[in-house]
Amino acid sequence: MDRRTTLKMLGGLAVAGPLGAGRAFAAAPKTMATVVKAAGIPWFNILNQGLEAAGKEFNITTTMVGPATVDPAQQVKLIDDLIAKKVDVIGLVPLDVKVTGQAVQRARDAGIVVITQEGANQDGKTWDLELISAKGYGEMQMKALAREMGEEGEYVIYVGTLTTPGHNAWADAAVAYQKAHFPKMKQAADRFPGADLIDESSRVTQQVLQAYPNVRGIMSMGSNGPIGAGNVIRQRRLEKKIALVGTTIPAQAQPLIMAGAIREGFLWSPKDAGYGMVAVARMALDGTPIKTGTEIPTLGRATVDEAQRVIEVDRVLTINKTTVGDLVKQGL
Repeated sequence: MDRRTTLKMLGGLAVAGPLGAGRAFAAAPKTMATVVKAAGIPWFNILNQGLEAAGKEFNITTTMVGPATVDPAQQVKLIDDLIAKKVDVIGLVPLDVKVTGQAVQRARDAGIVVITQEGANQDGKTWDLELISAKGYGEMQMKALAREMGEEGEYVIYVGTLTTPGHNAWADAAVAYQKAHFPKMKQAADRFPGADLIDESSRVTQQVLQAYPNVRGIMSMGSNGPIGAGNVIRQRRLEKKIALVGTTIPAQAQPLIMAGAIREGFLWSPKDAGYGMVAVARMALDGTPIKTGTEIPTLGRATVDEAQRVIEVDRVLTINKTTVGDLVKQGL
């Protein structure tokens, strides 16, 4: 074989390599680091499973980091560290979009793609991916709480922090729906932070029950809130007196659901959310147009607000005594 023929063959392989799996020369993997609300929370441990699975599928090396405490200023430090490391993509589940806004813009100015989740109003993002409608999710939870409270009485709402964008958007929608449809219900007090941590939500629940003895319902937007509140309700044998609903993970909530301490839970699969973030990152890196009707891998067809850079799919799961066992078997 002469030199010219050899070069032609190598050139053809080099061109073919990046086009798909099984080529002789594969493209170097991109890097994506996702900053979550806090390290060690079960929700984000499951989300990381999705990040890793999609990373293998889409040739992206993924990592996940989070602050030691629920602190948006620590998220900013993590983002700046990732900018210095020159990652290709930053994923972000923001605690406070105003605090993280400038850091996100610094990332974009450095040429980094930024994919958020629960960050529809995060300025500067490339895309935000939502597996629920904020309005629909809040209304769904209020309908459940109203049903369990007999559509009357006082209730309280827990959020992760008073600035967590997703939690507060869901809470706003829930309260608006209550005021429009359940006039005999009312908030005993403004919403309480602490729903991201079990110990904190337990402490808040103890304080609520002491300060507001007429409370008959609790709604938690953070996934650890129903666990902390449910533990208190079960310990005090208040299962029939206090209706508790909220975002939760089936494996964590199963004992409390079966005991009646949690009446009903809601979530989307955090694993799907992680997978979807990486899939959208790959599409952004490749310059793939995303518009309403675009198929997001594993998630289905999306509704897209191109002006606000928000991708939305409907993946809500309902968790109760009937469904929790099967959801746990699915790894949730």
